[in-house]
Amino acid sequence: MRKILLVGNLGQVGYELQRSLSSLGQVIGVDRNELDITDISKLKDFVRELKPQVIVNAAAYTAVDRAESEASLAKKINADAPTILAEEAKRLDACLIHYSTDYVFDGTKDGLYSEDDIPNPLGIYGQTKLDGELGIQHTGCDHLIFRTSWVYGSRGQNFLLTMLRLSQEKEFLKIVNDQVGAPTWSRFLADATAQILAITLSQKEEIRQNLWGTYHLTSQKHTTWYDFTRAIIEEGKHSLQFTKAAMLSPITTEEYPTPAKRPKNSKLDLSKVQKTFGIYPPQWNVSLKMCVEEIAQKKSS
Repeated sequence: MRKILLVGNLGQVGYELQRSLSSLGQVIGVDRNELDITDISKLKDFVRELKPQVIVNAAAYTAVDRAESEASLAKKINADAPTILAEEAKRLDACLIHYSTDYVFDGTKDGLYSEDDIPNPLGIYGQTKLDGELGIQHTGCDHLIFRTSWVYGSRGQNFLLTMLRLSQEKEFLKIVNDQVGAPTWSRFLADATAQILAITLSQKEEIRQNLWGTYHLTSQKHTTWYDFTRAIIEEGKHSLQFTKAAMLSPITTEEYPTPAKRPKNSKLDLSKVQKTFGIYPPQWNVSLKMCVEEIAQKKSS
């Protein structure tokens, strides 16, 4: 049976991957308590002893603002560890699946960002994620890098859960309305990953080699943080029986200063993943509805 190492199995995406990858082989999931990926020596030893055929790295340092003051730790998790995993994948003749971000771009482009556009991160988080991409590519290992955006889910810490909570605790909320992107459900990411991996591994070697690379993978359609929050609250009223909710006020990025700068345009072009693998993601509002309904079901059970 194919052995799949899943690093970061308790995170938003990792938790979903534990389920979605199970049809492709034996999934060995590890979290940071079981494997400290900042300890390079232990990371190498763990992979060499396990000898997986597939390595899926769902671990990441995602605290965008805190990264500005924890650059060393962000680099170890987002850049150094993925590079080591890629080196070990190359050594084992395995493949690596890794997740990156819209934050590798500066957001100044008018249209959609394609995989060929030149990255220009605005902050430490984006830079370390880009360094991770480059490190993986430099090793020459077989790899799939999925750039995604605005990831949320029914567990962990994310914008969706924060807004559901704050909308009940606060009377007023000011939400940025000039940053545009695609909110993406962690379950979709996991399911799409498994589907793409299955397609890739089923091909003959000469075809498979043309499938490895970097792909943009998000929900379809785009919105702002403000309109995303409005939709979250509406779903909260519908599925979670919210009888009251905070009043929302749209503000500009400049009115909500943060330690890290964020791209105003995070719209990623999905045509490559659509043409290559036949993956047509759901619209962001459709996934949002399904996710909030799942949260409601958990609360009622």
